[in-house]
Amino acid sequence: MTQGSLLRQILEYENRHDPYPLYAELRKTPVLNEDDGAYVVSTYHEVLSLLHDPRVSSDSRNMTQSAGIDLQDQQEEETTLPPSFIRLDPPEHDRLRRLTNTSFGPPHEPRRVHEMRGELGGIVSDLIGGIGDSGRIDLVEQFSYPFPVTVICRLLGVPREDEPRFHGWADTLAASLDPMPGEDPTERDKLTQKARTELGMYLAGLIEERRKNPQKDMLSELAVHKGPDGSMTTMELLSTAALLLVAGHETTVNLITNGMLTLLRNPQVLERLRTDPDLSVPLVEELLRFEPPVQLVPNRTTLADIEIAGVTIPKGASLWLVVAAGNRDPLRFEDPDRFDPDREDVRHLGFGSGVHSCFGAPLARLEAQVALSELARRLVNPRLLEDPPEYRRNAVLRGPRHLPIACDDIRP
Repeated sequence: MTQGSLLRQILEYENRHDPYPLYAELRKTPVLNEDDGAYVVSTYHEVLSLLHDPRVSSDSRNMTQSAGIDLQDQQEEETTLPPSFIRLDPPEHDRLRRLTNTSFGPPHEPRRVHEMRGELGGIVSDLIGGIGDSGRIDLVEQFSYPFPVTVICRLLGVPREDEPRFHGWADTLAASLDPMPGEDPTERDKLTQKARTELGMYLAGLIEERRKNPQKDMLSELAVHKGPDGSMTTMELLSTAALLLVAGHETTVNLITNGMLTLLRNPQVLERLRTDPDLSVPLVEELLRFEPPVQLVPNRTTLADIEIAGVTIPKGASLWLVVAAGNRDPLRFEDPDRFDPDREDVRHLGFGSGVHSCFGAPLARLEAQVALSELARRLVNPRLLEDPPEYRRNAVLRGPRHLPIACDDIRP
């Protein structure tokens, strides 16, 4: 294996079930210049430094050198909407993020996420109660997948009767991020564009309705908010709502599914969680280090020459930050390949860091805590039916496509 081929090997599907030995090899060269010109950074302190470096851009329009490996099918598709704020740099990024945060967290709505705990518990309880045959359960299809999109519907204020339509659009958009081999890309793109168009038209109508008749939901507050940063245009609001749906959904599906897979591989921890739901708080933090739902941050770029770890990354270069490799860096974490929810120092990169740290992190944390603690409590003697399970093809948003499990019974 040549070092120049490491990134391609990481992206190959045959390594999706366990990329960590490749990450260990990658860390031997903290800043690797790939054969195609991309720079790949994999060690904890170097990744963290670049996540906080204002000379690193998230706007691909600043990239002047080769983008390296094409990840068209690994990321959010291009749309006719303006870029969401995660693809922008300050000051425009900051303006849109501040506007979005007015209805999501402190200081304007400090209790919004906390007050959703009861509703999250109700959704989780209903999904577990509807599982049916406990002899074979696909945790992704029957639980991890429908849970976050239902939560996002409630957060935005989508009427209950419209939630099935929202689920349908989410299904199509998720499929576009995880294409199957042999699938007709033209037909997939056609279905994806149709879903995006229908979702955009639906949200535009809902935004107009909320401007006339505001409710106590996030979409209403974004639609009518006026402040020092002005207000969002309809197009900006559509882009932000689509971001919350796609980014907020896919990452949480992986966090919950990776979490349950890890717990089933560590039954002593699963039993502790069953009897002590408070363990879910440190457990989720360790999961975000050990099996992060976002494995790497591709195609950022440099606004100036940057020297790091003895390497000068030139202005305009394609920059890849492998956060999952950083999370297993033995120079940062003791015994990093061991899953340990009692780990005292767990400042992981699972939600990124810096100005682009995960906007939805408080909600994702709570969703995972509620979901995993309730699954541990209600499933009697749960066990894996396949290990490793079938993984999604997406290398950025890594997680099982299906997770077949069985249990003896389901507690009320």
